[in-house]
Amino acid sequence: MPTTWIRSVPVDFRRQVVERWPARWPVQPFREPAWARQEPTYRECSPALIDAAVKRADARPAGNWFVAGASRDIRRDKPFGFRVGGRELVAWRGADREPVIGPGACPHLGAPLADARVHCGELVCRWHGMRIGPERPGWSPFPAYDDGVLVWARLDRFGGERPTDRPVVPPRPSGGVAIDAVATLTGTCEPEDVVANRLDPWHGAWFHPYSFTRLRVVSAPRGTDVADADDRFVVEVTFRLAGKLGVPVIAEFTCPEPRTVLMTIIEGEGAGSVVETHATPLGDGADGRPRTSVIEATIATSDRPGFGKAARIAPMLRPLMRRASARLWRDDLAYAERRYALRTGRA
Repeated sequence: MPTTWIRSVPVDFRRQVVERWPARWPVQPFREPAWARQEPTYRECSPALIDAAVKRADARPAGNWFVAGASRDIRRDKPFGFRVGGRELVAWRGADREPVIGPGACPHLGAPLADARVHCGELVCRWHGMRIGPERPGWSPFPAYDDGVLVWARLDRFGGERPTDRPVVPPRPSGGVAIDAVATLTGTCEPEDVVANRLDPWHGAWFHPYSFTRLRVVSAPRGTDVADADDRFVVEVTFRLAGKLGVPVIAEFTCPEPRTVLMTIIEGEGAGSVVETHATPLGDGADGRPRTSVIEATIATSDRPGFGKAARIAPMLRPLMRRASARLWRDDLAYAERRYALRTGRA
């Protein structure tokens, strides 16, 4: 309805509105060419540039930590089953509310512990009633870490690196009010294909015109020998709201570790807000091809007084935030899956 109304307004009047629109308002009117008349970006988006960025990210240490899921998914009353590297795992919260993560098969006869029940901080297997906890002989938990938004598991044998005491948690909004939401999707690809997708900001206005417009990559790291401080993509972009109204921002993309890409708004409305994209390898599917879980955490903040009121209804906003992430990743997983297929000769 708002879009139809805007299009019905005479062009001259719309031009006057745009010229007089207060610059301090976060929502701004914009003009854009037709989709096919945008400035092509393929010349800037060098395949070698993206490959080099992925290799630099892959060289950073992760300490054998993998994102398991959202903190809210790990509960005291119900086990959470997941996989990493083809291994079946289970997570729940113990009596001290801290996450417990370990093998997903009961040490007795292999029953799925994801179907167990939680009682007094321990799992009770539904096959024969064996109680599973950190002290159970034959069942050893893995190191776990809850950063307040996500829960991580450290799998030393699978990761193969020097272990660290805690994962590389990206910088997040400090102080003030923040709203977080976590979306999870699965694709037929490897983590590097997910990372490569996020390190290609040039595709945003072409592949996601329903969300982004007026996108311009201000700077991008080039070459293989890039200092950490310079290893970032800086982008000007307008997040589309409705019709010809959007929120212009400047954002940067960085990789704090091999399987994480961090987008941070550095100027504009919501400065300090972040989108963390984590790629967790699940192992091969029944078709012998790898599966990767994309776990994306959106953490929004703002210094505007009205944002504090919005935070009070965060439970109502989170499904909308998850839906927005999922819509983008339904497209981007097609990109990542296609890249994997071409890269491995399975197209």
